Parts: sequence; structure tokens; C-alpha cells
Amino acid sequence: MALAWSDPALWIAVLKVAVGLGLAIFVHELGHFTVAKWCGVKCEKFYIGFDVAGLKFFKFTWGETEYGLGIIPFGGYVKMLGQEDNPARLKAEIDRAKLAEGEPATIEQTTAAEAAEKPADGDRPHDAGAHTHARSVAIDLEAAERALFDPRSYLAQSVPRRMAIISAGVIMNLVFAYVCAVIAFEMGVTRTRCVVGGVMPGEAAWQEGLIPGDRIIEIAGRKIEKFRDMREAISLGDNLEAGLPITVQRPGVKDPLTFTVTPDSSGQLPMIGIFSSSTTTLSEAKPNLVARPGSPAAECQGGFRPGDKIIEIDGQPVASHAELHAYLALHPQTSLRVTIERPMSKGPPTETSPGEPQRLTIDVAAARMRRLGLVMAMGEISAVQGGSPAEAAGLLPGDLITEIDGQQPGDPMTLPDRLRRRAGETVTLTVSRESEQEPLDIVVMLRQADWYETPVDDNNPTTVPALGIAYPVLNRVLAVIDGSPAAEAGLRPGDEILSAKLTPPEQQTEDERKLEQAIKTVEFNEEHRNWPAFVFALQRVLRGTQVELQWRRQDKTLSATLQPTVVGEDWFNPDRGFFLEPLTFQEKADTVGEAFRLGADETIHSTLVVYRFLQKLGTQISPKALGGPISIFQVAKRAAEQSTSDLLIFLTLLNANLAVINFLPIPLLDGGHMILLAWEGIRRKPADERVQIVLTYIGLVFILGLMVWVIGLDVMRLISR
Repeated sequence: MALAWSDPALWIAVLKVAVGLGLAIFVHELGHFTVAKWCGVKCEKFYIGFDVAGLKFFKFTWGETEYGLGIIPFGGYVKMLGQEDNPARLKAEIDRAKLAEGEPATIEQTTAAEAAEKPADGDRPHDAGAHTHARSVAIDLEAAERALFDPRSYLAQSVPRRMAIISAGVIMNLVFAYVCAVIAFEMGVTRTRCVVGGVMPGEAAWQEGLIPGDRIIEIAGRKIEKFRDMREAISLGDNLEAGLPITVQRPGVKDPLTFTVTPDSSGQLPMIGIFSSSTTTLSEAKPNLVARPGSPAAECQGGFRPGDKIIEIDGQPVASHAELHAYLALHPQTSLRVTIERPMSKGPPTETSPGEPQRLTIDVAAARMRRLGLVMAMGEISAVQGGSPAEAAGLLPGDLITEIDGQQPGDPMTLPDRLRRRAGETVTLTVSRESEQEPLDIVVMLRQADWYETPVDDNNPTTVPALGIAYPVLNRVLAVIDGSPAAEAGLRPGDEILSAKLTPPEQQTEDERKLEQAIKTVEFNEEHRNWPAFVFALQRVLRGTQVELQWRRQDKTLSATLQPTVVGEDWFNPDRGFFLEPLTFQEKADTVGEAFRLGADETIHSTLVVYRFLQKLGTQISPKALGGPISIFQVAKRAAEQSTSDLLIFLTLLNANLAVINFLPIPLLDGGHMILLAWEGIRRKPADERVQIVLTYIGLVFILGLMVWVIGLDVMRLISR
């Protein structure tokens, strides 16, 4: 972590984010300020950030306005003369002040000029206490009357002018969003292509049979080009329970295929469970980190470099990530001869082909799975893949596989690898089905599946591509492998695993520190069947990572610290550890006119996305999907680290977000002010004071509650990382 914070690129990204977010706040307040000035309103303060209790970084006065940077950076404000959410309260204050001075006059009978001609407090005979009280009343009266009757007061303006002042902030945010988008498209915006790079085990896309390499071209009649479009069509779509028709173009298949996929709405956002695709070019995101430390790709002789492009494996051409993925899936247990093409900037030209990219062949060993030596119990089938051998044979969710060809199924984690090797063979599965009194024998022809799924998330099941089934792996120990770390720690069959804490080694190489591996705790219970994701997490952690395992044996809770290692010689990970560049394309305007058009499209799109998100919030979208200032900073930082144009596109979305949210009809927000002003314009007098007070408190409670909620979510996300 220390290395990351010492990286100048990080601080450049942080500076970009600070400037970008500051500008978003600045232009909003500048809108209020500029229109207020045009209307002749006196602006007393212009602050970025809030100067709570007078705390501020700096301030200066220019003309009649005090400018400053407040200590709390979550917003800003413009203080105008007479700016009061409730004008009726000011009138009541003036009447109260005059009665306290012994004057029966009302607001309608007294003018500011007459108030100025009244004798000073000191000319009246009264004691010291009365003198102090009368003087404070006079000050309140003077301020209140000036707020109402000064021609440069906000409240002295007509309703249309006040509406213009209030709406100017939102309008400026939209204008700034448009400017950011236009500049971004002039520079060129990196977009992720909507090609399936991986499928989450057991999720909606897996159940319908989508596989790596499928290019999504249409969802529910909407053309899809960018991965972003796919996410929005699914999370913000209508009638999700009926399923979404998704049309894909599959490599090697002439006509497009259409699947009806029902998104999973049990999480924070509706999802179908797919990852974006990659290229065959090794990543240049982190200097010299082209493969996961400790993986075969990182430890092979010769060494890979950023920008190397994989073009062949064992002499077979590889033109796409789908082809690379397929070859790795079919050959997990063999050493591979990987041929790469290295750009000239990555190495000197060769004598035989000066000026041409280098072609190098590097041997990459098989990746043996690291484990603790525990064999866990298999759960019932949770999903059957559409069009699979399992579906054709009549396997159903809820079936429990008890035997395969008359033998125990063995380790449920190694079963996918074992059955993959038997592609083309017929196997007999003995299953227990709740509706049947006797076990059923089901004959299945295993297919050759040139893809694999990796459990990486909470509750991900294990899948068997050769069969097309998914099942959870329970946290009950079925067997312990002799000589394994688990056996040495004293675990036994029947033990129930409760949790596993992964702690990275203290001593790390420079490359290992770039991964910034954090301490992580995984829970295991009926709600968190996380053994598959935990096992595959062991393949990604740094060597030397310690696992503090906690388990229950009868009424006792036991624990031990283990170090994962290779146990046995017959289980392999298809993933060799390569870090690959994402599959992207550049969306760039060829002319200024096209930049204006693309900028307008992006601004409108961002605004509608925010509106649709809010429309679905609480029903289709969980409130837990909201993000606070920490989340905003993190997303902005990632965008800034990628490119300036990516940051500008993020600022387009952020400003659209600010515009829409600020114009919601919530008291204290600009939209709430506009509703009250519209009401005042219709009735030709402000809304009743009691109503305004109630609405103000409702708005205050809502906004404070929302801030506490989103900041709490941010903190919880940081803790759970």
C-alpha cells in the first residue's frame, strides 16, 4: 500500500478528481450567483464547501461578496441578502420586534425609512437590562426589514426572478455536463464492447446458456454496442419478471441466437451474471505486472512484458479472448507453448526482421490448485443449464447426486475437472429426488465444453460444464486428505467450517505490493455457501498468505492457522494468471459538429439514467446500491487513472446526477424551492408559515438521514473489502 501512495500517477489522479468535483460544485453555485447578480440581488457570501462554526481554509472579500473555501467539502452555497426560506416568518419577526419595543405598528404600516428615523435606544429611560433587550430587538428589526424591503434583497424580487435564480444552479450543471462530454468526445472516449468474457456460475445468463465470446447485439428490442448499455438495459429495464429477450452473435454460428433471460433481482441491482471480455494483449495498467505473482504466467522463463500479444498456443492461432479462453479450458493439465508478438517499443528489433514486431515463444506450466486438503459435502443441484446434457437427460433442480457410475461423487470441487476429461463418454448418475421414494439412475452423455466458470462471489455454486449443472458446496467436512494442512491442523470429517480469515504475508516483493491484497474474512453458513468462492480465492492470493480457519465440532469452536498448498497432482486451474487488456473501442468525434452531437446525446442519456435509477429505487433497485462521497471519489479516481476523457464522462454523469437530484421536489433542495415559488405565484402570497416550517423540517430530516445512510454504506464497503 505504501508503494501505491508514493506513486506520482496516483496523486495526479487525485488532483484531477479534486478539480473535477470542485468544478461540479462551483458551476452549480456560480449559476445561482450569476443570475442573482443579473437580477440585482446582493450576494453576501460565495463558498465552496461549508464553513460550519466559522471554520474555513481561507476567505477573501472582493467587492461586496465574501468568497471562501469551507472546511466541509460536501457542497457549497451562495448567501444572498434576504435569502429566507419562509418570508412569512420575517414578517412575523418584524411585528414581534415592534411589539417588544412598545409600538403597535404592523409591517404594512412601517417602512424602512420610518424605522431609521426612530430615536436611538439610548434616548429612552430604562435600566441596563431593558437597554440590552431593546437594542437586540432593534437589530433584529433592522435586519428583517432590510431583508424584506431592500430593493437588492432576494425576497424583493418577483417570483419569476426568484425562480430563475433557484433554477440556475441546475441549468449550469447540465451545461457543464454537456461541455465535459463535448471535450471528452473531442479527445476520444474508451468504451467497453458488449462481448461476454465470462459467466457467473449458476446465474441467469449461465442458466440460459450464454458462453464466453457471445456478442450481445440487442436486448428487448434495444440495440446494444457498449457493455454499459447492457447493464442499464437490465438493471433499469421494465417487466423483468417476464424475462428479457437477449440476442447474441456467437462465433462460428451464422444466425444470431435469442435467449429469454430473467435477471436476478435479489441483489442491489438486477443482474444476469456476465463479465466483460478482454483482448489477448497483456495488460499495461500496472508497470511490469502482466500476470498474478506466483502464477505460472509470472514465473515462466523468458518472461512476458506489458503489451505482448498472444497469437498462438501450441501452434494453434489465437485471435480473440474467446479462443484463448477455450484453449485454456480444454488443456488445464498440460504445459503450454505460448507464442507472443512483442511491439518494437518493448524490445530491440531482431536481425532477421528489423522494424517488425518480435515473435517469441514462452513455455507456461500448468496451474495446480492450491487447497487446504478438505473435501466438503455436495449440495443439491441448484440450477440446470438450458440446452445441456443434464436438461436433456431430465435432471432437475433439487436433485442430489449420490453416485456416479456406482461410485461416490468424491470431492464436489474437483468433479468438474474430472468429468471434463471424460467428454464424449456416457455416465450413470444416481440421484435422490424428493418426489421419488427410490433413487433414480439417469444416463447422461458428457459434452466437450470449451469454457469454464470461476466462482468469485458470495454464494456462487460450482458448475460442471460437461453436464450443465450447478450445485452449492456445503461447509460440512466430508473427508480430510492425509498429509494436508487441514490434517495437520486436526480437522476431522463432520466438522463444520465457520469462517476463514486470509492474511497476506508481511514480506512482499515490489510486484506483490502492487496487488494491494487486503485482509479478508469469508463466512460459511446456510446463507453464505461460500466454499467455492473461497477455494478460488486461494488461487489468487499471494504465496505465504495465512488462513485462520475457524470450525465447530459438536459444541466446541476450534481454530487453527493454515497455509494453502498443492495437495495431490490431479486438479488444475485453467487460468494461468495472465492480466489482459479489456476489449474496448474508441468513440471519438471526427468533427466539431459531431462532438457537439455526441456530447448532447451523452448528456441526455446520463440525465435519463439518473431519472430511471431514482424511479426504480426502492422497488427494482435496492437503497443499498446508493453511494456517498467516498464511493463518488473512488469511482472518479478510477476514471481519472484511466484517462482524462474517462474522468470527463464521469463528470457528465455526476453533473446530470446533481441536476436531477437538486430539482427533486424536496424541501431545502432547489426543486422544493421551485414548488413553493410556484405556489406563491399562483396564490400571490407565500405558503402558510406552519406548512413551510413542517416541510422544512421534513426536508432537513430526509437530507440528513440520506447523508447518514450513504456515508454508512461507504464505510461498510470499506470495512468489508
